[in-house]
Amino acid sequence: MPPLAWAAVGFIIVVAASVAGYGAAYRKGTRSARDHAKNIAREADKARALAGREVEALRKELIAEAKDEAIRLKQEADAENRQKRADLTRVEERLAQKEEALESRAESLAARDRDLQAREAQMSARSEKADQVLRERERELERVANLPAAQAREELMKSVRDAAEQDIARMLRDLHERAQDEADRRARNIVSLAISRCAVDQAAESTVCVVPLPSDEMKGRIIGREGRNIRSFENITGVDLIVDDTPEAVVLSGFDAVRREIARLALTELVADGRIHPGRIEEAVEKARSRVEMEALQAAEAAVLDVGVVGLSSEMMRYLGRLRFRTSYGQNCLNHSREVAHLAGFMAAELGSDVAVAKKAGLLHDIGKGVDTEYDGPHALIGQDLCRKAGESLAVQHAVAAHHEDVPAETIEAALVQAADAVSAARPGARRETLENYIKRLQKLETIGDSFSGVEKTYAIQAGREIRVMVKPEEVDDNTAVTLARETARRIAEEMEYPGQIKVTVIRETRAVDYAK
Repeated sequence: MPPLAWAAVGFIIVVAASVAGYGAAYRKGTRSARDHAKNIAREADKARALAGREVEALRKELIAEAKDEAIRLKQEADAENRQKRADLTRVEERLAQKEEALESRAESLAARDRDLQAREAQMSARSEKADQVLRERERELERVANLPAAQAREELMKSVRDAAEQDIARMLRDLHERAQDEADRRARNIVSLAISRCAVDQAAESTVCVVPLPSDEMKGRIIGREGRNIRSFENITGVDLIVDDTPEAVVLSGFDAVRREIARLALTELVADGRIHPGRIEEAVEKARSRVEMEALQAAEAAVLDVGVVGLSSEMMRYLGRLRFRTSYGQNCLNHSREVAHLAGFMAAELGSDVAVAKKAGLLHDIGKGVDTEYDGPHALIGQDLCRKAGESLAVQHAVAAHHEDVPAETIEAALVQAADAVSAARPGARRETLENYIKRLQKLETIGDSFSGVEKTYAIQAGREIRVMVKPEEVDDNTAVTLARETARRIAEEMEYPGQIKVTVIRETRAVDYAK
């Protein structure tokens, strides 16, 4: 056979062998797969049987639990129903008791109503009987008194009204006296405490000062040739220079304390230096003016430190320092302001009000006196304007403006500054008063007291701080005396100007005199 044929036969044999081997393998795999499927089916049957048993056991367990829960819920519901039935029973019992109580009360009210009706009937009968008796008595009284009932009633009402007015006047007098005594006691206590804590030296200042000279020869040098030195000195300082026969002394006279102090310092320096001529006078006066301004500022700083006030502007300090050289009735204004600040602060502390406001307002209350000609008007309102420009509080501005009642006092601090100002000015020796004005004031007080009807004589005592009004007892009774004292005080306040306060005492005295024979 040719080789190609053998190759084909070989290929066919190989193919046939391969097919035979694949068929054997396929048959073997098929049998294995069938056996595996049977195994899986058996395992599945076992799992289904096991799951069925577990489901059945779980179902039985759930059914048992459900039965137990149902029994528990039924027991709870039964217990709750029993409790509700018991509550309802108790409520029904209480309602029954209340119903019985209401029925009992209704019966009692009905019995009381019947009793009231019976009493009303009795009262009506008695009222009719009383009216009848009253009419009979009125007719009898009219017959006996010979007066109609209306007139008798009017006279009775008049007597009752007069008695009531007397009682009311007596009560008002007693209340007024008690209130006045209590107010005086508290006021005296507060003012005495404030005064006892404040001690400011008082010294009346005059309008002249004396400058000592080393010798009388210095007077001629002060006057100068044809009086040019003294004229120059007076023109520059605005102060009168008096050269008289007083040995080794000249007198400076002027109402402006600042100018007078400048003139004193300048003249003292000129006398010590010995060179006196118009140019040197002008130089000395200018130097003295700077020194006075420095002294004023130092005095203001000392006052502020003494009082304990802070926050004043430089402008306010300058005006305050000027008060060092101002006087009012001989009283130094800066010392007076310091005293008022201390008094107002002490009284504010006693009353529990604002101590800082009271002190600052007391220190600045006369600041308006420190200006010269740049402002017009009362010094209290000028002071208010200065405080407003300096940025002080409204409370301080109001207290400064109200200390002389240029505006009504609306705060307790303003009232305290008023009181402190009056106490400081009214202290003995604080201010001077001419004898003529003093006598006129006493005469005016006695004239006002004598002007009322029923007054026998009025006496002004205690330097015009008290008047005693002697009244005629047959014309003025006790109640009228109270009214007379009040009216006298009112007229004094309206018609007179005086420091501090004036006490009015009305004295009614009844004397019975008889003689044994």
